[in-house]
Amino acid sequence: MVSFDSVLPMLAAGGIGAPTLPSLGWFTNSIFVAIVVTSAILLFTRMATRRMELIPGTKQNLVEYLIEFLYGQVEGIVGKHVAPKAFPLLATVFIFILVSNWFGLLPGVGTIGWGEKVGPFLVDSEFVDAGGHHTFTPLLRPATADLNMTLALATVFMVVWFYLSIKELGVWGTLVHIFGPKGGLQGMLKYMLMPIFIFVGIIEVVSIVFRPMSLSLRLLGNIFAGETLLHTMGNLGATIGLPVWAAKISSVIFPLPFYFMEILVGALQATVFSLLCAVYIKLATTHEEGDHH
Repeated sequence: MVSFDSVLPMLAAGGIGAPTLPSLGWFTNSIFVAIVVTSAILLFTRMATRRMELIPGTKQNLVEYLIEFLYGQVEGIVGKHVAPKAFPLLATVFIFILVSNWFGLLPGVGTIGWGEKVGPFLVDSEFVDAGGHHTFTPLLRPATADLNMTLALATVFMVVWFYLSIKELGVWGTLVHIFGPKGGLQGMLKYMLMPIFIFVGIIEVVSIVFRPMSLSLRLLGNIFAGETLLHTMGNLGATIGLPVWAAKISSVIFPLPFYFMEILVGALQATVFSLLCAVYIKLATTHEEGDHH
């Protein structure tokens, strides 16, 4: 039976609190990975579009296909009028989350670092936390497995969402959209149902306030769970007491089936996050019937 104490070092590599890199203060390993991912995306895009050709090469073709595909999806959700304004953010969020999720599956992410962890790759035993447990600090970890990053993504989206809402409907139009009667009600029935619509509007405001947390925790939970699963399976051989040579082999074989699952999960979570953002924009910028301009 595996005790909780033996599991703690395994979770140290994928803990929710991202550790800072030595002598760099607030600079955490997830921030470092976020910079690497962003730089890689910008570099690849620059290489693909630096010399645009009528007959595109592989890189240019990939970028053009991805942008056209994403734009078509965004336009289908938010509409032709709002799509040009919402697309830059939604496409950036999708691509960044997708690459960040898949970056976490590369060999060495979460396994290269300092300290000690359970498994065949012990570094040294001088790193001990306040509870007396040996710890391991990875140099690299998925940026989306850090709550600071997922919450920042959700917060930036909500700022843009608020801007687009005000830009499309105005301040008064946004208030009417949230608290006003729906379905084009007129006459006495409109005023009779007004308290219900106001109450529903209050519930809507509460849901809007909680959107950044729900978006960020959904993404964090899935990526953190996948990271922990891979670490657990990779260290399972040593945890159950296999010989060192067998533990090394099992650290490759045991996690392998889950890597394919995490590739799918990484793409799915990027899609879900971006899709929900697009739906929120659609709901906030939809004009009532006969109120288009």
